[in-house]
Amino acid sequence: MTEIVLMSDPRVTAVPVDECGEPLVDCRGILRVDERRSDTAGNWAHLRSGVVERLLKAEKSLPDDWRWLLVEGHRPPALQQSIFDGYLSSLRRLPPGATEAELINAATRWVAPQETAGHVAGAAIDLTVCTRDGAEVDMGCPEAATPEESDGACYTDAPGLTERARRNRKAMGAALGAAGLVNYPTEWWHWSYGDRYWALMTGASNAIYGPRELRAPG
Repeated sequence: MTEIVLMSDPRVTAVPVDECGEPLVDCRGILRVDERRSDTAGNWAHLRSGVVERLLKAEKSLPDDWRWLLVEGHRPPALQQSIFDGYLSSLRRLPPGATEAELINAATRWVAPQETAGHVAGAAIDLTVCTRDGAEVDMGCPEAATPEESDGACYTDAPGLTERARRNRKAMGAALGAAGLVNYPTEWWHWSYGDRYWALMTGASNAIYGPRELRAPG
């Protein structure tokens, strides 16, 4: 079985960041953007320009009727920490037996700690695929389903998927991988470029995107 490197792995934290200064770009009007996790500042719709370029390139490799559906891009660091803390609290309420360190490690199957999170850098994207008329493509479990909710079907290569869902995930992965993005293998919907996880997985010497706050317009 291929080793799954989690976001809590010290090797991810150890990757240096050499910020390249690329801007955060509003993807509305460039890609199809879903509003299920929208925020008033528009953070969720923003990504680094280099990530947007790669998503557009990857979209050309999808079947003719498919389009990306961007669910969430950039997150403010405080929101990332809040999501992590909330999920960790839910794991603490499960039957006892795990240590705090084991619970933190388990939490990173679904949400990264702030120090290694690609979302806070505008480098990571949660996305799925829809048809031209907006119908979401079957990926085997809902986008953002936890390991507990999905009985492990959130893992990209989870066993027990239907043939259709497995085929759809492979088509999605082939397009994104060819454009240089990497998948977080516990979340079929999470892909990134330029963050610490991407650097470790591709052998790059450093990440090129660090934490970034979205500037208010004007």
